[in-house]
Amino acid sequence: MLAAMMLLAGTNLQAQDEDLLKLVGGDEKPKKERIKYAFKSPRVINGHSIEFLNPGTMDFRILHRFGQLNKGYENFFGLDQASMRMGFDFGILHNLMAGIGRSTYKKELDGYFKYAPIRQSTGPWSSPVTVAFVAGMTLDGLPWSDPNRKNFYTSRLAYYFQAIIGRKFSESFSLQLSPTMVHKNIVPLETDPNNIYALGVGGRLKLSKRIALTWDYSHVIIGMPDSGYYHPLSVGFDIETGGHVFQLHFSNSTGMNERAFITETTNQWGKGEIRFGFNLSRVFQIRKNKPSKL
Repeated sequence: MLAAMMLLAGTNLQAQDEDLLKLVGGDEKPKKERIKYAFKSPRVINGHSIEFLNPGTMDFRILHRFGQLNKGYENFFGLDQASMRMGFDFGILHNLMAGIGRSTYKKELDGYFKYAPIRQSTGPWSSPVTVAFVAGMTLDGLPWSDPNRKNFYTSRLAYYFQAIIGRKFSESFSLQLSPTMVHKNIVPLETDPNNIYALGVGGRLKLSKRIALTWDYSHVIIGMPDSGYYHPLSVGFDIETGGHVFQLHFSNSTGMNERAFITETTNQWGKGEIRFGFNLSRVFQIRKNKPSKL
C-alpha cells in the first residue's frame, strides 16, 4: 500500500514537472533559422549578392544605364544614350538559382549558376556567414572584326568563377567580399593575360523602411592593362515598392555582366565619367513549393 502511494505520488510530481517544463519551454529544442534579406535582390548593383530567390520564383530584371554625365547638355547629360541588360533569374532551391541575360553592350548573352553550401543562420550548427559560389559564361554577339581570317566560335566565349562570403550584421547593415576570376578565350593583344583576378566588395545600409544605400566595387588585382582601364565602382539606392525593387545608381562601368564590368571599365569617377542608371526587378511565382528546410 505504501509503495503504491509513493509510486502514485512520484507519477504526479513527474507530470507536474513536465507541465512546468512545457510552460517555460524547457522541452523545446532550439531551432536552426536561416538569416534572410541581407540584400533585397540576388544582385547588389552590378555583381551577385549572397541573397537567393525563393524556390519556384522568377525575377524579371532590367538593368538600364545612360551615357556619361560629363557629356553636357548636347547629349542631355547622357540621357540621349543608353545601354541595357534584360535578364531572367530562377529560384530552384533555397540555396540554388540560375539566370540568363542579354546585353546591348557587345550584344552579349550570359548565363550563370549560383549555389550556397553555407547559409548564415542561428541556432544549433549555425554559421555566422553565407558562402556562395557562382559560375558563369558570356557569349560575344558582335560580328567578327576580320571575317576573312579563320575565326573560331570558342573565341566568342568568356567565363567567370566567383566565391561570395557575406554577412548580415544587423537589420540595417550587410557586407560581402567576392574574389573573382575571369577567363577570356581570346584577348586583343598577345601581351594581355587571359585570366583576370579581382576582389569585389558589396554592401547595403538601410536608411528607412523602404530605402537603402547600396554599393559594389571590384578591384582588379592581376591582369589589369597598363592604361585605359579602371576599377568599377557603383553606388545606388534601393527603393521597395510593393512587388518591385527599384534601384537608382551611378557607375563608371558600361557593361553589366562580370566579364564586361570587371575587365572593360574605361571611365573614371574622378573625371566625371559617370553613368546614371536604374535597375528594375519584378518577382513572379511560377511554381508552388513546400516550405524549405535547412
